[in-house]
Amino acid sequence: MKLPRVYPIVDSAAWVRRLARLGVRLVQLRIKEQPPQRLRSEIREARACCAAAGMQLIVNDHWQLALEAGCDFVHLGQGDLDGADVPALRRAGVRLGVSTHDEDELARSLGLQPDYVALGPIYPTLLKVMPWPAQGLERIAQWKRRIGTIPLVAIGGLTLERLPGVFAAGADVAAVVTDIVRHLDPEARVRQWIGTHARRFFPRSAPRVRHVSLPRRPSWWGQGGWVARCCSTSPPPESGASPSSTTIAWRNPTCTVSRCIA
Repeated sequence: MKLPRVYPIVDSAAWVRRLARLGVRLVQLRIKEQPPQRLRSEIREARACCAAAGMQLIVNDHWQLALEAGCDFVHLGQGDLDGADVPALRRAGVRLGVSTHDEDELARSLGLQPDYVALGPIYPTLLKVMPWPAQGLERIAQWKRRIGTIPLVAIGGLTLERLPGVFAAGADVAAVVTDIVRHLDPEARVRQWIGTHARRFFPRSAPRVRHVSLPRRPSWWGQGGWVARCCSTSPPPESGASPSSTTIAWRNPTCTVSRCIA
């Protein structure tokens, strides 16, 4: 299972709507200490928003209300697992993410075959007082070796500046709370998070040139057909194309014919 790398956690459907407009593709709705009717309304509203935006919603804690609303992903802390009917969630096709903080919790969680494992707090967190010390980057590497292909979510004290180290240590997903929701300009901060992730995997300098090598002139030549495969060369200087352009070319041992697309 593959999850988006940036994973905001928010406390209302209104926040979910704000994130949806910015291109976020994975969000957790974590609401504490609200009456059931309010929780039910928030979950339903968030689910409708995510369905319309193509965004994956994960509901924290309230697994029964999530089932009732037709949600397909929940996150449970260790305390929440005690009263949760995990087999019922699985029968309904609901995916499960689980919080872990120590070896015993990890062993318990792996026995549930979770769809992701969360580890935290990686750094000291401003959101709440935690009974566990900061895990640090080395613990991320240890957890990843233990869980293998299960996605590992890092959480706790994450900021944009700490993101490269978290991914380099082995985390698959970075969960973020205060660095977005308490930022003076949350929308701008979200764009920075998404942009930093995109640049990490799609650097501006990456070649985007495509060529095809054929033994002879194709029968469809001159009729608008093109066949291409990736090649690590740059656009030919005479094409006038920038490095960010895509070059589609047909090449034989004696000539190369190119068409550059901006």
